[in-house]
Amino acid sequence: MVYLAIFTSLFASLLLALTLKLLSLFHFIKWSPVGYTTRLDILTESHWTVQWLILIIVIFCIILIFYFIMQFVQMVPPFFSSLIIGAIFALICEWIIFDLPAELSSFKKLSIPFMVTLIITARFVFETAMFHYKAENERNKLPYKDTMIK
Repeated sequence: MVYLAIFTSLFASLLLALTLKLLSLFHFIKWSPVGYTTRLDILTESHWTVQWLILIIVIFCIILIFYFIMQFVQMVPPFFSSLIIGAIFALICEWIIFDLPAELSSFKKLSIPFMVTLIITARFVFETAMFHYKAENERNKLPYKDTMIK
């Protein structure tokens, strides 16, 4: 079961990193995905592949944690949980990146394509986690009733 979580998180992190690169390339986001290197003053002299690799590893860890958390949340449908968590996470990320004040006019600077990308990735991860958790529970059920005498 853990290998499914690792493969799902790896695929989602690679897909999200590629999407962030495309959003940056076509100027849908006004910031660089590897801009954390200049902001935190780490890895500024390193090769761009190292910066992207560190970003992918961080995204992988975050997605893996959310995968394990969302396996056990079966009461909330994945659509609503991914919509809420993805939107909140996107808002927090861009709020931190732009260092925006807490005003209503700050919402105009937020990127809708970035928010949609995070929501889609969250939906993929949450839906996969819940599906595999339910499939594992179904596989462990007995094929007969507990009251049956064999």
